[in-house]
Amino acid sequence: MAEPQPLNIVFALFPGVTHLDFTGPHQILCRLPGAKVTVASLEGGEIEADGLIFAHLPRLTDVEACDVLVVPGGFGTTEAMANPAFLDEIRRLAAGARYVTSVCTGSLVLGAAGLLKGKRAACHWAWRDQLSLFGAIPDPGRVARDGNVFTGGGVTAGIDFALTIAAEIAGEDVAQTIQLAVEYAPAPPFNAGRPETAPARVLERVQRLYGQGMPERLAAAEKAGALV
Repeated sequence: MAEPQPLNIVFALFPGVTHLDFTGPHQILCRLPGAKVTVASLEGGEIEADGLIFAHLPRLTDVEACDVLVVPGGFGTTEAMANPAFLDEIRRLAAGARYVTSVCTGSLVLGAAGLLKGKRAACHWAWRDQLSLFGAIPDPGRVARDGNVFTGGGVTAGIDFALTIAAEIAGEDVAQTIQLAVEYAPAPPFNAGRPETAPARVLERVQRLYGQGMPERLAAAEKAGALV
């Protein structure tokens, strides 16, 4: 049997990233045949994500190319959208990638890099409407695809996203094999995972939480959107 072709997958991290945005998809994508997964950041070294430290990261500038580029999201998205050097690396890697992808507010970074003009894209529900500032078409789905651009919704949607792109790359049998291996059979104890189904008091609480950073995030998105 022939060896699987190498599949270079790069996760581009930034300070303040949400770790499940990339560790969830990483758990799925690292099991693809031939997968070589690189987790990198602009400066390399260490990145803190929700209290966890991810160390010994290479610099994005040292990553020559990739087949799949994954940009996660997180509260650090605001600063990432305003970092020209980071956006330059995203554009460089995206230019040669077979698939350009994101999870959660990582799609705002893709938008700020000018990679979503005219494309449908998913995002965390609280920030989804900001995609239009980059000429993108906000999509409420857990996973959205437009050409070679795959985007996932908020945080946990990263697993759905990863299985979707796994099927695209290696076929549904492989994707389903990985799904069974990690026992991905979500059955949440509460029907509060979307704003449409969450109790009003819960939705209001989360909106207040995210509202604290909304003006700064919106200003950053507007500024970045004016440049693309």
